[in-house]
Amino acid sequence: MPQLIFFALVVLVAYWGYRSFVKEAERVTAKVRRTEREAANRSMGTLVKDPKTGEYRLAKD
Repeated sequence: MPQLIFFALVVLVAYWGYRSFVKEAERVTAKVRRTEREAANRSMGTLVKDPKTGEYRLAKD
């Protein structure tokens, strides 16, 4: 019985690690694609509208 609990715990930790890896990989991929688009357009950054003031500012990572 202790072996079953141990292996179940190992599977849960592996699943959590996999999910966090995929989430981080998607974040990095999105950042790289955004940077590639900026380079293709020769822009210096991505502008985002501030909902409070209505002004456009550079997007923060």
